[in-house]
Amino acid sequence: MAVKTNCVKNGKKYYRLAVTLGRNSEGKLIRKEFYGISKSDAEEKRDIYLNKINSGIKKDFDKLFLGKTINNWLIEVVKLSTKPSTFDRYYGIYKNYIEDTTLSFLKLNDVHPTDMQQYYNNLKKKGKTSSVIFNLNKLLRSFFNYAVLQDYIQKNPCLANKIKIPGDLRKEKKKIKVFEDSEIKLILNAPEDSTIKFIALSCVSTGMRRGECIGLKWNDIDYVNNEIHIRRSAKTIAIYDDNMKKHYIPTIQTTKTYESERDIPLPTSLINILNKIKELQNIRKEKAGESYIDNDLIFCNEVGELLDDSNLTRSFSRFLKRIGVEYKHIHCLRHTYATKQFENDIPLKTVSKLLGHKSIKITADTYTHVLKRHKDKTIDILSSV
Repeated sequence: MAVKTNCVKNGKKYYRLAVTLGRNSEGKLIRKEFYGISKSDAEEKRDIYLNKINSGIKKDFDKLFLGKTINNWLIEVVKLSTKPSTFDRYYGIYKNYIEDTTLSFLKLNDVHPTDMQQYYNNLKKKGKTSSVIFNLNKLLRSFFNYAVLQDYIQKNPCLANKIKIPGDLRKEKKKIKVFEDSEIKLILNAPEDSTIKFIALSCVSTGMRRGECIGLKWNDIDYVNNEIHIRRSAKTIAIYDDNMKKHYIPTIQTTKTYESERDIPLPTSLINILNKIKELQNIRKEKAGESYIDNDLIFCNEVGELLDDSNLTRSFSRFLKRIGVEYKHIHCLRHTYATKQFENDIPLKTVSKLLGHKSIKITADTYTHVLKRHKDKTIDILSSV
């Protein structure tokens, strides 16, 4: 009897099946695929994997503790289905606000919304922001959705209709800062040809995120259509080994959201800057010789490797100090770009697309005060006729 297969991978025939492991913090299904030389082989691999996840768990539901079960879920499920940077953020929340806390030692099937509410209220009293508590609840809500799906518990105790985040998220929202025209001129005219200067000018003239900027390659610059193709992002991420020890590695990854992969205008003023970068890069190549690895990156270190963005904030701070500009976070360059677009009457929808926001609401919420200024400029139609 011929072996039944249903897919081809790397030129070989396999039987493939998939299982749903739950949902991530964005509500998207977490799915994992298993491949075997036959259906029974794939099923066996699936069962081994699920048994590994649930080892010592499903046997005694009443003995499950919240902390240990969340830890297992993060390592065995979430780690496999999210970006390393996303997993690092989630795992950091777990280490800071769940592990070794009163929550951790609650039995899973005993957790009640009042337990969660009391814990959140205590965090607020200790000075934690509503934003921190909101993100903690978001992670816990996702975990409890998984726990319900796995029949560990009957109901999710962290649903929105059961929990109230203490404080006011709207009041805690920080007002964005932008660079003044005089400060932008000082950056532009800085008497140095440094990487951080060129990154700053690229970000403020295009609105790119810093990761998108340092992930740019020369083939992303379309001089024919005067466009910049944003297709990736660079970030120094935390990689966890089998012992959950953290290692930091600069890496290329996908853009923040699907909408972040976009084409934006290539400003005429940036072309001269790109030409200058190219000249300096050619000098570096000659100096480095065979040590130089050409990755086609626009912004790279002396031997062509990806920049470590963890040092970027410090480099930017020192650069601003050298030229006499008051410190603002490097992300404020992006805010400056967006604000300038609004001040020049570019429509909200267009600015949202230029920034690569997931929705127009994000843009509107971020730049509320700028939009309000423009709303105040509107005329009274009846009084003008």
